[in-house]
Amino acid sequence: MSETKDQTIALNVRLKPSESSAHPRATNYTNVGVAQGIAYVDFGFIEPTLLAAIAKTAKDGRAARKGLDGALVIRVAMGVDILARLHQQIQQVLVGLRDARQPKPKV
Repeated sequence: MSETKDQTIALNVRLKPSESSAHPRATNYTNVGVAQGIAYVDFGFIEPTLLAAIAKTAKDGRAARKGLDGALVIRVAMGVDILARLHQQIQQVLVGLRDARQPKPKV
């Protein structure tokens, strides 16, 4: 009986833009939910002035709003295995950014 092992291999992948993905979209809000083994990642946009007003309200000690409206930019559905791979990629990017910001020791 042959046994298969999960392994990661590096490939050069080039994604060609489609009509709807040709221009980047701005997002400043994300939410992830999982249902029946599928992860749904929502990317949204909330007006920055609205976020600033909410922060000011909280800073002033006034009662905060119960909710707020934003625009759903896109919802991406993916398997949980793909979500795990996305997590790895994001961690690699964040570690790289952190390392780039740290001053190099002088020798």
